[in-house]
Amino acid sequence: MARIDDEDLFQNSTMTFGEHLEELRSCLIRATMGLLVAVVIGFVVAKPFVHLLEQPLKRALANYYSNRAVETFDTWTPRVEGGPALPYSRREVIDAVENHGMSFELREVHADRLARVLGTTPAGAAGSVEDEKAGFGMDDLVPVLLWQPMVKDARVSITTLSAQEAFGMYVKAALLVGVVVASPWIFYQLWTFVAAGLYPHEKRYIHIFLPMSIGLFLAGVFLAFFFVFDFVLDYLLQFNAWLGLDPDPRISEWMGFVLILPIGFGIGFQLPLVMLFLERIGIVDVATYASQWRMAIVIIFVVSAILTPADPYSLLFLAIPLCLLYFGGLAICRWLPPVGARHA
Repeated sequence: MARIDDEDLFQNSTMTFGEHLEELRSCLIRATMGLLVAVVIGFVVAKPFVHLLEQPLKRALANYYSNRAVETFDTWTPRVEGGPALPYSRREVIDAVENHGMSFELREVHADRLARVLGTTPAGAAGSVEDEKAGFGMDDLVPVLLWQPMVKDARVSITTLSAQEAFGMYVKAALLVGVVVASPWIFYQLWTFVAAGLYPHEKRYIHIFLPMSIGLFLAGVFLAFFFVFDFVLDYLLQFNAWLGLDPDPRISEWMGFVLILPIGFGIGFQLPLVMLFLERIGIVDVATYASQWRMAIVIIFVVSAILTPADPYSLLFLAIPLCLLYFGGLAICRWLPPVGARHA
């Protein structure tokens, strides 16, 4: 049997309730100090991090307005039957939008007046007097597509509506960086507190749970950052399109969304670890996990609704992995020998 290291970092004996409170206070102070140091680091890298966080929203806005532009092109009809057609084919428009990153707005102008302004039609040309007598003719409008690179389209920019909003966004970005950077230290302090009240044969699980806990938290954060954001934003903007509303996102609201979703995913991904820990110390057995899986799924969906914003995509993207992690935790508990078998 493997020897238990007498110099184990977590080898303190079990404690009284008062000693538990004192240990909790110490762990919270150390975790807070580590978080403050990480937030200071976050202030250093907050500016490029903000630009990184803007990218999913800008991509979603670009996709939204690209789709709206193509829909506008497809549904446009001349004002009069047989009137001037659009100056581009649908294939040319899609190629410019999808392959060259262009956006356009559809406008209608008086072509002869525009030509005169540009100097391509002399002011005394034939028909000019009649045109002046005719006045403003709606039926004479000709469609024009005003092109620009999508990155310069004002509609995909993210706005602030107050002087202090940019500073608040900067602080939130630094806080998010600090939480992610400090997460190994915070989890270390958390498991230090848990281990302080365990029996010697239970403390060795901490060496397994600590790296697993950090890995699961970071996995949840990265899943939210690099996968979930795009789907959630596309859904929310499609809902705007369904209601006929054009979005005008603010950076502070987006940062609030960014703070909630990754942290919620990181916390939620601790589920199999919590299951295994409770089973290892004898609080919940495998039979209970197996018999109460329906109730567990209901609880997972309720907790997912609390940890995520009010949209079905983010809820499902958290709840479905958690359901899989629940059954994964059940399988791990069954695969590892029970506590009694380890010490028989």
